[in-house]
Amino acid sequence: MTKYKTKTNLVHGGTRRSQYGELSEAIFLTQGFVYETAEAAEERFIESGPDEFIYARYGNPTVAMFEDRIALLEGAEAAFATASGMAAVNAALFCQLKSGDHIVAAKALFGSCLYIIETLLPQFGVEVTFVDGVNLEEWQAAMRPDTKLAFLEAMSNPTLEVIDIAAVAKIVHSVGAQLVVDNVFVTPVFQRTLELGADVVVYSATKHIDGQGRCLGGVVLGSKEFINNTLATYMKHTGGALSPFNAWVMVKALETLDLRCNAQADSALKIATALQGYNSISRVIYPGLKSHPQHDLAARQMQKAGTVISLDLAGGKDAAFDFLNKLDIILISNNLADAKSIITHPATTTHQRLTPEQRESLGISDGLVRLSVGLEDVDDLLFDIKNALL
Repeated sequence: MTKYKTKTNLVHGGTRRSQYGELSEAIFLTQGFVYETAEAAEERFIESGPDEFIYARYGNPTVAMFEDRIALLEGAEAAFATASGMAAVNAALFCQLKSGDHIVAAKALFGSCLYIIETLLPQFGVEVTFVDGVNLEEWQAAMRPDTKLAFLEAMSNPTLEVIDIAAVAKIVHSVGAQLVVDNVFVTPVFQRTLELGADVVVYSATKHIDGQGRCLGGVVLGSKEFINNTLATYMKHTGGALSPFNAWVMVKALETLDLRCNAQADSALKIATALQGYNSISRVIYPGLKSHPQHDLAARQMQKAGTVISLDLAGGKDAAFDFLNKLDIILISNNLADAKSIITHPATTTHQRLTPEQRESLGISDGLVRLSVGLEDVDDLLFDIKNALL
């Protein structure tokens, strides 16, 4: 399938058909597999072929279809599907770290990612240095001979900073470390992160990949060596595997991923452009706008600027809450990247565990709201937003 283009791979990539020749991908809803002989069981435990499975925690035909299809989209040699996006982040980090290692991370992170790096890793003896993700000098200064890996979000949540992945990768690789990138906001449709120099890419498949509010899921992508020999062992024995049913939902969702992401990004750009200049909004944050500090980088690095906009309401928390409560079409929820437009107030939801000082340092003001643009008619969304701003 590597000879075909994205839309074709998203419909056909990784398909495994049974003897019945089904058109739609099958759900193999089984946790175990049967061997014809004891010798066959012994042989499979020594080395399994691409269509040989042992236990659903290790692999499953439906899960394998999802892994193969998303790997084609990302341009990765291999993938391992996980129970959630945070399971993917946790596994990508913990599987290759030990006590005494040092990592460097961008400080602008999703709350749960920050918890893993700031709280959990130090409990296991890993030393962490945080840097301003867009400041290459800070990345360079933070690197040490014992630095094992670096972690960043390609586009930060919720302030939408865009990091120069190629430049950071060069710095990280100069000390022999690995670069792990959470690319959930940018999506695999708009950026080939491995081609920019990342060694490992993680996604919450709950977001754009499902994109319809149904299932949790995640995926880690990288080289066959890393996935099969480092990550897979950790995942098999810690149990964070994706369920076959959720994998089937993700496989079917991938068929429309390109269409959905492009439509949502086009609407996001139109909305962000239209909201510039409103007195009640002190900042419209969207990488597709020339006012964004990393606009030129985003244009080089990404095909489109994503599906999420952040708005900073001039009146602080009261103004933000008033705005959210007046919306009719757009729903209040802490999720994102859904077919339905969703809005949230990060300071009191996704980032509420941070101190006011931490939020201020990250640019998360009391008036900041994060809008995930869905598939509704863009004119209806603009009408809804403008009415709520009155």
